[in-house]
Amino acid sequence: MVDNPQSSAANRQETLSHLDASGSVQMVDVSVKGVTRREAIATGQVRMSAATLAAIEAGNTPKGDVIATAKLAGIMAAKQTSQLIPLCHPLPLQQVRVELTPAPQLPGYQIQATAIATAHTGVEMEALTAVSVAALTLYDMAKALDKAMSIEAICLQRKTGGRSGDYQRAADHPE
Repeated sequence: MVDNPQSSAANRQETLSHLDASGSVQMVDVSVKGVTRREAIATGQVRMSAATLAAIEAGNTPKGDVIATAKLAGIMAAKQTSQLIPLCHPLPLQQVRVELTPAPQLPGYQIQATAIATAHTGVEMEALTAVSVAALTLYDMAKALDKAMSIEAICLQRKTGGRSGDYQRAADHPE
């Protein structure tokens, strides 16, 4: 059977919440959704040379405290998500936590962000934005030592609350 592109587009428009009946982009009306506690956890990693990891851990970098700056940048970014990503709703965040953990096996850092809000819509994008900007900031703070660093595996690990229910990333999910 050959797929009809026009039929497929029409079917997608019926199921995609960010498109109106004519196929134009729209911001979703979340006022009909219940206000619930929403929590999302996202993770990612920055891979670097062992020497760069050692320099960051020793506090021996040209730009200062890499980890504190990356944590702060991640928190600030989560608060700005609706200004960075079109169609994201501004949310009253109750908490954002960003953790950067040295991972000698990479070598590099594992990053985890948790975003919590009581709202009409979820906080997945806020958690993902926090991880992304923390990783970018770590790169910026240490690029004088290692321009070959890579930002990898940014993904949603878990979310709770809301109409769509809870989500837990499968342990064996391919990156």
